[in-house]
Amino acid sequence: MVQVHIPTALRTFSNGREEVEVEGGSSLRQVIERLNAACPGIKARILDEEGQDIHPGIAIFINDEQTSEGLIQRVPDQASIHILPAMGGGSTRAIA
Repeated sequence: MVQVHIPTALRTFSNGREEVEVEGGSSLRQVIERLNAACPGIKARILDEEGQDIHPGIAIFINDEQTSEGLIQRVPDQASIHILPAMGGGSTRAIA
């Protein structure tokens, strides 16, 4: 099994759950498919419009390491996956 940590912004899809346990898969794509079966609609928020890559506004960490291979990234058994929305804002202005 794989433990998926759901960010606050996506918890409407998980009925408010912070974590969802799904059966593991050999790839991140398989895990996201299984997550979507448990939390219908969440996949559309995680993947780009074509469903072929992780949405540019999302970062996914597997066992504390950011994915480097996208949806083909291998997911080991008992993994912990964190879905994080990209951080925005800030200023390029120098602080005096």
